[in-house]
This record gives sequence, structure tokens and C-alpha cells, in this order.
Amino acid sequence: MFDQVTMTLNVDPYIRSALQEDITSEDVSTNSVMPEAKLGEVDLICKQDGIICGLQIFSRVFEMLDPKTKIELFAKDGDAVKAGDHMAKVTGDIRVLLCGERTALNYLQRMSGIATYTHQITGMLEGTGIKLLDTRKTTPNNRIFEKYAVRVGGGNNHRYNLTDGVLLKDNHIGAAGGVKEAIARAKEYAPFVRKIEVEVEDLSMVKEAVEAGADIIMLDNMDHDTMAQAMAIIDGKAEVEVSGNMTEENLAKLSGLGVDYVSSGALTHSAPIMDISLKNLHPIGA
Repeated sequence: MFDQVTMTLNVDPYIRSALQEDITSEDVSTNSVMPEAKLGEVDLICKQDGIICGLQIFSRVFEMLDPKTKIELFAKDGDAVKAGDHMAKVTGDIRVLLCGERTALNYLQRMSGIATYTHQITGMLEGTGIKLLDTRKTTPNNRIFEKYAVRVGGGNNHRYNLTDGVLLKDNHIGAAGGVKEAIARAKEYAPFVRKIEVEVEDLSMVKEAVEAGADIIMLDNMDHDTMAQAMAIIDGKAEVEVSGNMTEENLAKLSGLGVDYVSSGALTHSAPIMDISLKNLHPIGA
């Protein structure tokens, strides 16, 4: 869950922006059929199997529209849920329930989809000792939600943003004039608490990265034989991350190499949403 400080400072503004995107002046449909406040309730129903994630955000959408809204949860983030499960009941002004429905479900479906997909990939790595990492390939203004969903699904977060760590990629290396030059400049500039990671594409770059003292070496889009040779060159002198073309078949081959991490942008950019609905809306006492 997000703590209260994080929710207030960093999460609420994004939710408010999403609601403002959906309601620029008024909800014409809702105001047409419900001109006055009336108490009602609606059920949150799971429509496919998966890992639920984002219930706190789902709830917060309605609470921001009306603090008197009550959400009774029957599941928690990280739970394995099945089609047909009744996961929550939302009680409040029917106008609020209708206005917040789509935004609340968008967050919940997206986050649950990422958690479910991440859970599937972590299952393929079970017993290997390899940690699964996400990337910065996230939906703009949704990174805080998507990276949280990766953690709920059993994965781990790579750096949150550009301020969070040093990762020297191909264009950084090109700008600096080479692997050794880029690492040397990073060591001189970056705070001493920052690890320095460098992305390499061939064995000559691996050798340079080791000699220059990189903390983490990312093997990018290498075939299995090349990765094995790279691991022999690194020989424990740096932690190793592999990235690119991480299919189920390739993941199965990693366990014998001794790599530490595997990163995948697909966790956040390609996970399908999870099918979830708000159903059975009705006035209370009607």
C-alpha cells in the first residue's frame, strides 16, 4: 500500500488529474438521470482469474469525489482472485459512483493486469535466484502505479527515474567517447552512494566495463553463447543484468549462467488489462 504521505503528495495529484480529464465541466449522462443526491451501492466483480492490485487507488477515486463514500473490501492487493469473485462493495451518492466508475476501474484493471503478468514471469524464474526487474517503459504519469503493481506481482523495481541511479546506455557511451570514458565521468560526477551500471552490446564492451570498474553490467540483446562468454569475462567482478528478448524459452536458459537480474519492459508496456467490472448499481431502500 501507499503510505499517507506518498498518497497525499504524489498519488492524489495524478488521480485528480485523471478525474479532471474525464470530467471537464460536468458528467452530463449522470446529471441527466440523477439530478439530486441519492444513496446507492454497487458491487466490484472480478471477471477473470489473476492477481488483484490497486484496490487502494480504486477506493481513493471515490473518496476524493466524496469523502463520505464507503468502500468495503473483500480482497487485498496481491490476492489471487477468480472470475466471479465479489471483491468490494461501494456505497455512496449514486452520482459519485457513476462519475468515478471509469477512472477507478481504469486504474484497477491496469494495475491488476501488470501484477498478473509479472506474477506469471516470476513463476518462470522461481528457484533460479534471479531477480525480475521492471524498466522506465511506463505509461506517462502512471509510473508510480505501474511500478507498484510490479512489486505486488512479485517483481522488483529498477531505478524509478533518471535521478534515481546511473545507467549508461549506448547514447551516453557515444556522447562520452567510449565505455571507459563514460564510467570514469560517472564516477567523478555521481554521488558515491550511486552504483554505476553500464549497458554493453558485445564482448569488447564487456571487457572495457570490467576494467573501468562498473558496479553492474547489463548484457543487452545477447544470445546465450555470447552471454556465457561475457559471464566468464566478468567473473564476479560486477553484478550482471540481462535484458532484451526475454522469451519463456530464453528465461529457462538463464539459470545456469549465474546472472543476478533480468529486466523486462514488457511488464509495464505489454501487460494486458484484467477484466473487472462494477455491477448491480441500485438505490438503497428502493
